[in-house]
Amino acid sequence: MPMPFVTASPWVPAHEPRGPQGPGDRRGGGIGAACATALAARGAKVVVADVDAAGAAALADKLGGTAWGVDLLDTEALAGLSLDCDILVNNAGIQKVAPIEEFEPADFRRILTLMLEAPFLLIRAALPHMYANGFGRIINISSVHGLRASAFKSAYVSAKHGLEGLSKVTALEGGQHGVTSNCINPGYVRTPLVERQIADQALLHGIPESEVLAKVMLTESAVKRLVEPEEVASLAAWIASDDAGMVTGASYTMDGGWSAR
Repeated sequence: MPMPFVTASPWVPAHEPRGPQGPGDRRGGGIGAACATALAARGAKVVVADVDAAGAAALADKLGGTAWGVDLLDTEALAGLSLDCDILVNNAGIQKVAPIEEFEPADFRRILTLMLEAPFLLIRAALPHMYANGFGRIINISSVHGLRASAFKSAYVSAKHGLEGLSKVTALEGGQHGVTSNCINPGYVRTPLVERQIADQALLHGIPESEVLAKVMLTESAVKRLVEPEEVASLAAWIASDDAGMVTGASYTMDGGWSAR
């Protein structure tokens, strides 16, 4: 049965006043919540999709939208999905920090399933509706790690690089149907996902947790601070708008100058 609009913490759809509908960490909050809030503020009917159904419901109620409790690791269920949405934001993410020789294969597969296979299945489910309407916006929350690499993040970097390729292929196939596909590539964003990395990074690098931001996370950035989720959401909202109709196949860095090196 087709699912109306879809946007979420993992990913989210919404509906703009003019007609389009659109979507937007594995658990609610951070970038996904900020994207849903920004789209709703612009008149979107937001469906918040999250593995945490209660968290999705709380955010959806706040935004006047709809909640969808969904586990994006359940790829068999996603394979038969049909999405009636005009804007899809792929944002689900998890992280594991470990040297390759200590990285469990099951963890590697889990990260690629959630962060690459699931976006593919969601895009696949959304394109027929977008093609039929002659309009669609697919916004993939990638990372500076979709363009650059860091040690101890083999699965995350691999997934984000794969998402970049998927986004570009979608752009080439969707252009003639009025569908755009783009990536947003932030540096470290002030989210629970990043905060949970600090202890692991401190252990791996042999430094106090209080020094991780300055000595690990922000060493490559010219602007020495974390990205705010609302900054990412503001760019996502513009990409979702009519003003961005000629923007497709692009990767927008928001990394404080990290990728300028």
